[in-house]
Amino acid sequence: MSSETLHAPRERLSKETLAMHQAITSLMEELEAADWYRQRADDCDNKALKEILLHNMREEIEHAAMILEWLRRNNPHFAKELKEYLFTDGDIAKAEKKAMGKGRK
Repeated sequence: MSSETLHAPRERLSKETLAMHQAITSLMEELEAADWYRQRADDCDNKALKEILLHNMREEIEHAAMILEWLRRNNPHFAKELKEYLFTDGDIAKAEKKAMGKGRK
């Protein structure tokens, strides 16, 4: 079992839904791990250990980015939203207002 957080019986979920669940759960875990490593590094007084912890944090960020890309490639809704907001300049909230003005729901 990939996760204890399924909200419907596994046998009623499509393979696509289960794959998305695995990806989303993994993304959450990678981001949480990056956060933990960063906190530990900030709290660490040993320079060598701090560098290892920061290295580990960067690895977790890499993993999260890989999962985001998988989500983009495998779900048109993720693809649309990521295209709308990633690698843009300016105020993010204004970008959302602009997108809503295009008839987005």
